[in-house]
Amino acid sequence: MVNPVLIKNVRIGRPEPFVLISGPCVIESEQTTYDIAAKLKKLTDGLNIPFIFKASYDKANRTSIDSFRGPGIEKGLEVLTCIRKDLGVPVISDVHQVSEVEMAAQSLDVIQIPAFLCRQTDLLVEAANTGKPINVKKGQFLAPWDMKNVVNKILSAGNQKIILTDRGVSFGYNNLVTDFRCIKIMHETGFPVIYDATHSVQLPGGAGTASAGQREFIPLLARAAIAAGADGLFVETHQDPEKALSDGPNAMRLDDMEDLLVQLKTIEAALT
Repeated sequence: MVNPVLIKNVRIGRPEPFVLISGPCVIESEQTTYDIAAKLKKLTDGLNIPFIFKASYDKANRTSIDSFRGPGIEKGLEVLTCIRKDLGVPVISDVHQVSEVEMAAQSLDVIQIPAFLCRQTDLLVEAANTGKPINVKKGQFLAPWDMKNVVNKILSAGNQKIILTDRGVSFGYNNLVTDFRCIKIMHETGFPVIYDATHSVQLPGGAGTASAGQREFIPLLARAAIAAGADGLFVETHQDPEKALSDGPNAMRLDDMEDLLVQLKTIEAALT
């Protein structure tokens, strides 16, 4: 039995409709980020899909020291606050260290813990202490059953607003694979499970000084995740992924999002 998590007007957890968490990997500029959010808002409203907007203010774990990281926490949160207020959508972003949490919690509806940091006890507890919903990405190095320990760290702070996200598991060098059993196994924690269909096709460090990716497999994995019972999908998107400043090779083209979401709605309807 999964305990649904309420985020403003979005309820995550079956039998509710699947939720879409989507946006660009990183805030590149205020205008392009707003434009992506506005298009996704219009699209999800038309398809009656609950929507949470995602964009990172800082990508602290880029492959190269020269990689673009984003505008930083102050400017980034300003952009997300504008989108939140103007478009009326919940927003989510990553925190990377304890010192960020208090400021981020003032602007975000959901605090996200990156996969590489999912075992950082102090960060998990500090985020949980805000009382905000917490979305934890399962580390590529963790078994799905190990996420119960992550959940217990958050519960220790009295926070039961927990979401878990699967993003594949390391398979050799520069490669990830998805084990869809993870969705059911992580559901056994009692909390909703999201599937990250874009980072799961990432080839970490596969381009030498950057990560590569296989975006052609995003729709296939997204469809499989809904069929496997995921409570929602995490899909990074960009107007022109080839020119994206972060994770372009594993980002969905914005103009292709509608076709994918229609397919996912059809699969969901067939399962009910």
